[in-house]
Amino acid sequence: MNTIVEKAPSRRAFLTSGLTVAGVAVASTAFAKPALAAVPAQARAPLTSPRMVRPALFREAMASLQSHSSRIVNRDRMAIADFAASSGVPRFHLVDLISGKTTTLLVAHGSGSDPAHTGYLQRFSNQNGSNASSSGAYLTSNYYVGKHGRSQRLIGLDPTNNNALARAIVIHGAWYSNASMLSKHGKLGRSQGCFAVGESELAQVFGHLGNDRLLYAAKV
Repeated sequence: MNTIVEKAPSRRAFLTSGLTVAGVAVASTAFAKPALAAVPAQARAPLTSPRMVRPALFREAMASLQSHSSRIVNRDRMAIADFAASSGVPRFHLVDLISGKTTTLLVAHGSGSDPAHTGYLQRFSNQNGSNASSSGAYLTSNYYVGKHGRSQRLIGLDPTNNNALARAIVIHGAWYSNASMLSKHGKLGRSQGCFAVGESELAQVFGHLGNDRLLYAAKV
């Protein structure tokens, strides 16, 4: 399994002084809806470990969480897809804003975003039939069982992904997103624009996100 876990130094330190993930401070007062603090003028040096979310991407995700606060009910956890990275490396960050723990998994991008199958996302699209990934903020919605088995619907909150529901852009498990693909091909297969994760890791993703949380996707 290709999973990376990064843990904040201590829960007590987080609860008393706030959490800094990728250089952005997040104050916490409650488990269900942590308050969001502005980035201080002189923030501490950002964490640069490859196991953490890149600072610029994390700042975008936090800004999106704040701007869509009226729609995103649960703000304690979120997921961030770093589509600047290759599909051959873990790039789907499951971030817990309460504990400071980040777990990073593999995730596929759409075939329309990478027509030559280079392993790198080349472009985004919000168009029907594009088979491409879309950037922006998604609201996690209900679960259902479809052609890919158990899946979770996503609602696009931005102009760049507001066709997600109509396009059936969802989270699901797929054989082509299993870690075994890397030893054979050095990259994952491609979806039709969905966030396809390894079959054995789907339950972990569902357990982390649940309903009414943010999934943010970007190439920064």
